[in-house]
Amino acid sequence: MSDHGHSHGAAANARQLTLALLLTGSFLVVEVIYGLLSGSLALLSDAGHMLTDVMALALSLFALKIGQRTADRRRTFGYRRAEILAATVNAAALFAIGLYILVEAYGRLRAPVEVQTAPMLIVATLGLVVNLISARLLVQGSGDSLNMKSAYLEVMGDLLGSVAVIVGALLIRFTGQTWIDPVLGALIGLWVLPRTWQLLKASVNVLMEGVPDALDLSALRSELAALPGVTDVHDLHVWSVSSRQLSLTAHLVSPAPPADLHARISEVASRHGIEHVTVQFEAPGAHRTANTHLHP
Repeated sequence: MSDHGHSHGAAANARQLTLALLLTGSFLVVEVIYGLLSGSLALLSDAGHMLTDVMALALSLFALKIGQRTADRRRTFGYRRAEILAATVNAAALFAIGLYILVEAYGRLRAPVEVQTAPMLIVATLGLVVNLISARLLVQGSGDSLNMKSAYLEVMGDLLGSVAVIVGALLIRFTGQTWIDPVLGALIGLWVLPRTWQLLKASVNVLMEGVPDALDLSALRSELAALPGVTDVHDLHVWSVSSRQLSLTAHLVSPAPPADLHARISEVASRHGIEHVTVQFEAPGAHRTANTHLHP
């Protein structure tokens, strides 16, 4: 993707994040107050997720702005990895919140707390509307950016939480069974945890410069080795700078590289979604000689 395409996508994502941040930030104050007044764990868990939403959206927006800065002498790849740092922090925070809700739900099952259903129902309904709008704003950018995906998952966790709180408020109102509230809070946590774990693993994999999950390294190696004039491939590395920027370095053994070999390598890389390619050509036996020198 061109720099213009990256800039256009980043600008659109920034607008969506800003609107979602304004919505969730405004509603957070209301939900926290009524969560405390009603005594509902489901509502408080939803407020906890809403708090992480506000933090996540603010962090994601900050990372997006930083990521638009151009490369310089200290950051030759630019600042796009800031979005991965934001996604990692957001995922870790949401994972911790999910664990806390499970522990709190267990405690409340053992010692039930009285729940006021009227404020619980009103606030949860308003929260559902806010989360629906925020999710609609963020869904478009969540497919190709871990940063946007982390923000989207935060909002979806809250959306589900709002639905659970509404159902819980109605059930408690008509049955009087207060155990429903901590069970719903626990269910919200159980829905969030595995999805957050996957996001955390993906973002840490980027930070560790691991091979992107969607890329088949063996297939890529085979395609490069099958190019005309190439007899061997070694020191093959593929990693992500950001969600959308993949890089490749490799040493290709080629006695006499054909004139169109660079173009063919670019075609192979493009098929795997790799934009930045650095290849070194070597004569047969050069790699073995180098290894003997480095490791006597």
